[in-house]
Amino acid sequence: MKNLKEVTFLIGKRVWILNHYALTPDLAGGTRHFDLGKELVKRGYEIVIFASGFDHASKKHIKVDPKESFKEEKLEGVCFVWLKTLGYKSNNWRRITNMFSYGFRIISASRKFNKPDIIIGSSVHPIAVFAGWWLAKRYKARFIFEVRDIWPQTLIDMGAMKATDISARLLYAWEKFMCKQAEKIIVLMPMAKQYYINKGIDAGKIYWIPNGVDLERYQNHVALEPSTEIGQIIEQYREKFKVVYTGAHGQANGLDVAIDAAAVLVSKAPDIHFILIGDGPSKQLLKEKAESLGCTNVTFCEPVPKASIQLILEFADVLLHCLKPIEVLKYGGSSNKLNDYLASGRPIVMSADIVNDIITEAQAGLTVIPGDPEALAEGILKIFHMSKEERERLGVNGREYVEKHHNISTLGEALARLL
Repeated sequence: MKNLKEVTFLIGKRVWILNHYALTPDLAGGTRHFDLGKELVKRGYEIVIFASGFDHASKKHIKVDPKESFKEEKLEGVCFVWLKTLGYKSNNWRRITNMFSYGFRIISASRKFNKPDIIIGSSVHPIAVFAGWWLAKRYKARFIFEVRDIWPQTLIDMGAMKATDISARLLYAWEKFMCKQAEKIIVLMPMAKQYYINKGIDAGKIYWIPNGVDLERYQNHVALEPSTEIGQIIEQYREKFKVVYTGAHGQANGLDVAIDAAAVLVSKAPDIHFILIGDGPSKQLLKEKAESLGCTNVTFCEPVPKASIQLILEFADVLLHCLKPIEVLKYGGSSNKLNDYLASGRPIVMSADIVNDIITEAQAGLTVIPGDPEALAEGILKIFHMSKEERERLGVNGREYVEKHHNISTLGEALARLL
């Protein structure tokens, strides 16, 4: 009878999530699907996440041995299947082969697991989503398309390709096909629903589930290990007013404005120090720019695991979020970084023009004109000159906002209802 109950409990509740870049908290980056997966497990779902064992941040095979085709890892009830994919060092043709190798590897690895009831194919790149649809057809499972970035529109708006390019046309065709084939579409940007309605997609199949934050991570206060790189940097600048950025150093992040703002403040406010934590294709150029401008008030640090982020943020005096002005932001954004910032209870300065300006809405800090280093420097100075009580009030506002709107438990319940 016990086995019969278990079988009944799992009917319709075996979910596969295909996300090439899904991560566990011991790695640096977003943990959206692990966090949502934990919430679904609590509600009786069986969750399997298929991800690449080649880590995009470190450019190393971290989660899978080179001799293995895939490896399983069970963490808090969520099963990760780490696939061996081809390696790469930069955003060139080798990264494309890495994407395709993910698609081919998952087709063979999937045979080793119990048949799914639901498959969620999550972009950024198209191969994971296409493989999700193909497997859903094979196993007669429900197919859900999750859009974490609007492709190819984001690439076009960033200038990476032209709308008339054959690659853009193929991606537009892929996007339309996936939307038509999906039973439901999950979007992270609050206004992305309108984007797809404009494309002729039925509004009734589009659901908004933004990124969230696991607030339990902010309840467990563990001392920062002083021997680590970031531990030493925090100790070195303990007496400074620390402006901290965590996350990717890429074109879309627009961190040039942070270096230019640091150059403005280097002599004007010597007690202010910038600490930029993370990695990306623009990092070396940013380092060179900081050196050429004489920014002795800027320190770069390697990425830290997601599980350690809250420890780092506790030492910040103000947190920095930058986005390059691009057209696609009219559909809004859903940043893992901002949710972590808000949960930390620290004031935030955001250099971005985004339709859902949650920093202003939450009264958690200041939003300044994007790409304007003088405006960013003035924003930082304004918070620098605030009283401790004023800064704490901004932090409390942010924490209350994220608890209300981006608690992963609430978002997990929304996903369960959708499924």
